[in-house]
Amino acid sequence: MPDFAVNLSMLFTELPLKQRFKAAAKAGFKKIEIQFPYELSIEEIRHELDEHQLELILINAPAGDWATGERGIACHPDRINEQQQGVAKAIRYATALNCQKINLLAGITPQNSEKAQVKSTFIRNLYSTAVACDAENIQLVSEAINTQDIPGFFLNTSDQAWQLFAEVGHANLKLQFDIYHMQIMQGNLIQTLQENIDRIGHIQFADVPGRHEPGTGEINFTNVFNAIDATSYAGSVSLEYIPLGSTLTGLSWLNQS
Repeated sequence: MPDFAVNLSMLFTELPLKQRFKAAAKAGFKKIEIQFPYELSIEEIRHELDEHQLELILINAPAGDWATGERGIACHPDRINEQQQGVAKAIRYATALNCQKINLLAGITPQNSEKAQVKSTFIRNLYSTAVACDAENIQLVSEAINTQDIPGFFLNTSDQAWQLFAEVGHANLKLQFDIYHMQIMQGNLIQTLQENIDRIGHIQFADVPGRHEPGTGEINFTNVFNAIDATSYAGSVSLEYIPLGSTLTGLSWLNQS
């Protein structure tokens, strides 16, 4: 089985974020990720990590106004300064908390914008962020997201991502491969993972449909996890799903694996 980490933004949500660290450790996890940790101070997070002997492995850069439906602004030509400020904040959190990976969300393509300008903006933001992260020994990743959950999201498939990353042209940029999104958009999970593992910087998962825990949908996670184990991938594989019931009840699949 892979080295599992847990996303505290989607699991243990029965509790306030600050209390989820303890719950994750009590459930047996050693590594965590948080989509947007910024509601807590660096000092608060450091205390929880140390108190419960946890490692923070990934955070997202700020992604605009999430509450109003924004899902990243890295492709928005008119918000480059805001994007750069958000990246600086993410790097400040990551370096202080020894977090090795930052995810930069492309965002939803802005209306009434030229496609070429949107693409070039995202490429420029990826490149500058890759350079800034590289200077701090942080891996930059960016993810493709399915068009059902987030219509209009700029990056939708692994092939599209890798073609765009080639235009960025920086070695410190890899794909955050979310099994849930990629099953919806393209399927063929095992072959894609096996043939492209060197271009993948982080892996997350949820079952399809529903985005719940393994065993609730169509994906054969035993085969997928075995396939990941057979590659050279040395990172963690993160639980990033919406528990169908309580978080602890939904972890029964893990205890049986």
